[in-house]
Amino acid sequence: MDPRATAEAALDRLRAAVASMEVAPSVREIGRVISAGDGIARIAGLPGTQAQELLRFESGIMGIAFNLDETEVGCVLLGENTDVSAGDTVERSGTVVRTPVGKELIGRVIDPLGAPLDGGPAIAPETHFPVERPAPPILARSPVTHPMATGIKSIDGMIPIGRGQRELIIGDRSTGKTTIALNTILNQTDGDVICVYVAIGQRASTAARVVEVLREGGAMAYTVVVVADADSPPGMQFIAPYVGCAISEFFAEQGHSTLVVYDDLSKHAETYREISLLLRRPPGREAYPGDIFYLHSRLLERAAQWDDAHGGGSQTALPIVETQAQNISAYIPTNLISITDGQICMDPDLFQSGFLPAVDIGLSVSRVGGKTQIPAMKKRAQAARLAFTQFIELEAFAKFGTALDPGTERQLAKGRRLRELLKQAAVDPVPLAEQVLILQVADSDTLLDIDANDVRPFEERFRAACRDRLGDLLEQIAQGGDVEGDAVSRVESVAQKVVQSMERAQSSSEGVGEGAKAAANAEGPHSDG
Repeated sequence: MDPRATAEAALDRLRAAVASMEVAPSVREIGRVISAGDGIARIAGLPGTQAQELLRFESGIMGIAFNLDETEVGCVLLGENTDVSAGDTVERSGTVVRTPVGKELIGRVIDPLGAPLDGGPAIAPETHFPVERPAPPILARSPVTHPMATGIKSIDGMIPIGRGQRELIIGDRSTGKTTIALNTILNQTDGDVICVYVAIGQRASTAARVVEVLREGGAMAYTVVVVADADSPPGMQFIAPYVGCAISEFFAEQGHSTLVVYDDLSKHAETYREISLLLRRPPGREAYPGDIFYLHSRLLERAAQWDDAHGGGSQTALPIVETQAQNISAYIPTNLISITDGQICMDPDLFQSGFLPAVDIGLSVSRVGGKTQIPAMKKRAQAARLAFTQFIELEAFAKFGTALDPGTERQLAKGRRLRELLKQAAVDPVPLAEQVLILQVADSDTLLDIDANDVRPFEERFRAACRDRLGDLLEQIAQGGDVEGDAVSRVESVAQKVVQSMERAQSSSEGVGEGAKAAANAEGPHSDG
């Protein structure tokens, strides 16, 4: 074959390929940093930037376009200030902040950008979701009808939460707010709920303890932890709850039930206030910007129960907010109360008195969760809440030293025992079926045979006896059945046997003590002579 002909043919093919190519000019908008510091940067030369657009700095870190002025862009950095300085180039990305989502995140501890914080390998996600997404439309939602059991007797009985609900946990510092959220996550061990815990502005040591509790309880097998601690840049703390929400939405849209905890939105609001003031946005009440309500409403409105046509999944939100001196009428708490479907109020006085969890039954409310309770629980919880409320009023009245009739004395005695039954150790969830039987016993007179201080030991023995002797009844309750007829007698019989065994044990210990004392007296005083 002629080499010259071969070369000519190859050249002809190259000429044809070049002729068919369409070369279009590419346009890139590049600006420069005017100033940077305190977690924000001011940029000139990006007139086409869109709101919330992701910007890329020459050092590699990213930022979010917040302020769009005529001559400059106010940007919130998603990295350290030291990585950005005046004169650096900045380029538009043409996209918004997106977070990795997928099953690979389960069991991992990540920062809001998806980088692992647990020392594990880098995450290769299934896909990415925008952190800011529209809330599900009304026609895609379904009524809240399924319970989200927390494992806490006072909440599951009197302030029930449903899947798809938004229930605020509100209270002063160190009153057990995070413990309630962790208890709820740990209670999903045998269920089908995927949990997301978002730590916002906490100390790194606090976040580490939370992860340790979840690991020890086996909850990391179905939990994703997103951490933006107090040392993180303000931009990272700002996007953290939206990242957690997007991760939760990925699973919910696949038909899973999900639970997301925001701990806490007080610090989130303070971070947003800091960013807004640095960007010179007009301050309003308590120096918060005018859109502070929208900051949290657009987050919490994304929690929902999807209908079957949209997968039937759900996202339950447990936002946490911290109050000062029990002032639940402050700005951010009232905003969140008006956005959510109820609130669990923590009382520091109850906490200090040893009533744990320190839930204020009178101030707490669940606006939709009552529809989700199983019949056996609903019947007994209503009676227990009424009895406990009346007991609190009677106890306050009895402190005046007024003579009380036998009926009132009996009501006070039952109330004291009910209060002891509502106490619960930290991160020790109680199955819903066992809670029903505990409330069944609380409504009877069985506990009047023991001292109020012995109620907690009674509960432990009673729960063990129920698992041993009433397994079929527990299964029946878990399936939605009630406790009626012979079942009530069986429960009472088990409770009475536990009381009798405790009385026998107490009598024998007292007998041993008296015998030892008598023997010592018989020996008489000892002499060293």
